[in-house]
Amino acid sequence: MRFQLPLILILSLGSLLVYGQKESYNNNKFKQLDEELPNPNSYRTGSGAPGHKYWQQKADYVIEASLDEAKNQLHGEETITYFNNSPSPIKYLWVQLDQNMRATNSNTYKISQNKIKETASPKDFARIDGYPDYDGGHKIQEVTDQNGQPLPYTINQTMMRIDLPQVLKSNENIVFNIKWYYNINDRKLMGGRGGYETFADGNTLYTITQWFPRMAVYDDVNGWQNKQFLGNGEFALTFGDYDVKFTAPADHIVGATGVLQDSTILSEEIRERLEQAKYSEKPIEIVTKKEVIKKEKKKGKVKGTTTWHYKAENVRDFALGSSRKFIWDAMGVEMGDKIVMAMSYYPKEAYELYSRYSTEAVAHTLDVYSRMTFDYPYPVAISVEANNGMEYPMICFNYGRVDKEGHYTKRTKYGMLSVIIHEVGHNYFPMIVNSDERQWTWMDEGLNSFLQFVAEQEWEENYPSMEGFPRTVVDYMKGNPDNISPIMTNSESIHQFGWNAYSKPSVALNILRETVMGRELFDYAFKTYANRWMFKHPTPADFFRTMEDASGVDLDWFWRGWFYTIEPCDISIKNVVYDQLNTKNPEIESARLKAERDQKTPDITTIHNQEEGLTTRLEKKPELKDFYNSYDEYDYNTEDVERYKKYDASLNENDKAWIKENKHIYQVDFENVGGLVMPIIIEFTYQDGSKEKRYIPAEIWKNSDQVVSKVFILDQEVSSFTLDPNKETADIDYSNNYFPRHEEVNRFKLYKSKKH
Repeated sequence: MRFQLPLILILSLGSLLVYGQKESYNNNKFKQLDEELPNPNSYRTGSGAPGHKYWQQKADYVIEASLDEAKNQLHGEETITYFNNSPSPIKYLWVQLDQNMRATNSNTYKISQNKIKETASPKDFARIDGYPDYDGGHKIQEVTDQNGQPLPYTINQTMMRIDLPQVLKSNENIVFNIKWYYNINDRKLMGGRGGYETFADGNTLYTITQWFPRMAVYDDVNGWQNKQFLGNGEFALTFGDYDVKFTAPADHIVGATGVLQDSTILSEEIRERLEQAKYSEKPIEIVTKKEVIKKEKKKGKVKGTTTWHYKAENVRDFALGSSRKFIWDAMGVEMGDKIVMAMSYYPKEAYELYSRYSTEAVAHTLDVYSRMTFDYPYPVAISVEANNGMEYPMICFNYGRVDKEGHYTKRTKYGMLSVIIHEVGHNYFPMIVNSDERQWTWMDEGLNSFLQFVAEQEWEENYPSMEGFPRTVVDYMKGNPDNISPIMTNSESIHQFGWNAYSKPSVALNILRETVMGRELFDYAFKTYANRWMFKHPTPADFFRTMEDASGVDLDWFWRGWFYTIEPCDISIKNVVYDQLNTKNPEIESARLKAERDQKTPDITTIHNQEEGLTTRLEKKPELKDFYNSYDEYDYNTEDVERYKKYDASLNENDKAWIKENKHIYQVDFENVGGLVMPIIIEFTYQDGSKEKRYIPAEIWKNSDQVVSKVFILDQEVSSFTLDPNKETADIDYSNNYFPRHEEVNRFKLYKSKKH
């Protein structure tokens, strides 16, 4: 088909030609999220910001605890001051006893699925219901009021309800005490976020986490967040101030949340090194490797204990590490008008990696995350090598050890850097932007994994990030849908936990930043969310609404597709139709038609006649030829020229200029095979080898989310079309992204072709 209408009529009908398709199908992929999100109110607004009546509770802790290294046991007493800032009276309090996950009657063991293996030892069967030689769980010795009088309490697995003698009214507070102890788990044997690890030299490294009874969150969304701790869904915690005294063996170094209150427990030399590190441009060893090796050899010979007194303000939790094996280094990081101490504690088994990279990675994380959110508000940020990965306010536990010769692999190096960035980054999400991890893992892990990716790519060019690039979730998203959950799934019900809570959300946010919104709009909106909700308790709705409110971009289709469904992205170039405008100029059109005719492939009968050397009757008897045998239907005459002159005179100068440019016109049909609506990114490769890329917003699918068509008017002729050339959208089938189609040859085919 060729355009035969005058240019003016073509232009006037353009909107009908391109946009006038009749809507044939709509499965509401652009339906707004009003039904899924809670109604705005005076506590949480429709903009995603806290409302004018927003409130949250507060819990202050005074704790004294002691570590018994011989028994691997921890004893503690705490006084909690709980402030009821809610408008409602409270009859009882809920306290989290996370260590009860390891109690012999724990539901975690009961709901764990098991199968009989072909080879199994008696020990394997004995551990199906826990560890028979380990008496786990919080041992609550007493719960009393501020006058020492007993308070009634009920323990339900990992939650303890304390019944109050009288209702705690709005704007009142209550003071109560808990005395407890627990047996610390062997983390190498049992796993876990905290515990102890005994090294071959007999020395022990303790990571003391989830170690004291902690107040559950009471808020305007759920009331008490008293969901049981089963292992996956982590923690929902209340902000408060901490005053902690921790007694450990005298030769231990204790790193913790907060600031050390009594520096006289440190030697004068260590205090001098700390002061020097504050203004150093590289890490300074506070406790050296040589000093630690001496201490390790004296294990058991140093008697007595030391009490480390730490205070922390406006934190949601408190954790610490304790060991005589700790090498300790530090350096200052300028953050606004203050200096934050970036510090690392690590055994000699990690020295070659941690002494070189750990504290630098801490500082780098603070720089990047603060630029993307807010200035880091705490005085310290600590990385502890404990052969695991877990986060707490101001302190986190990571991995990264070397072999006996001090060597390490590339995988270990970058794995260590990534886990340090990730765990230090958790200071921002959820330690400060305090989302409910027990309910929505993605709100801390997904957002943090996204910023981890940003920080990794700013650490060095071509950093081997495991998450963040769209390509990293392709295999997951094209997997069996029966084994995939929407991101908006409760933390304890997720299929493929890591993919769902870490990888897919981080990729979604990266696509939102790089492809859908652009960095300027995304970064502003993301920073707005972080600042609105720092030191508060946001929900998914607060995040979704803020990102739209601060950017002016309707993202409901994106949240619905990426967070509420499991549909993958698979957009195909279904077909391409090519044409050029009929200029009406007989000279130009005659030459074009003749060229097209000459390029046509002859039919098979003509080919076979030529191969046989067939002589036609007309060739045998030339006298049979007449006018039509010499006439070329594509020739033009004077009448054609005159008609063109009249037509040309009817055009204005703009129309004439447009015709003269001799544009190439393509209609490209796109098919949404996967179901997830996404922007269309198409690249034209021209005949001269040059390329051009066009971005079409996802809203093109609004009236038809199965097939859409788009007309492109180009200056050059296209040799090939490619969808998503930089693989920005996590498209799961790249074979249909080309026109003409490319044959994707894999290694097996290449190997086979060589062999044969």
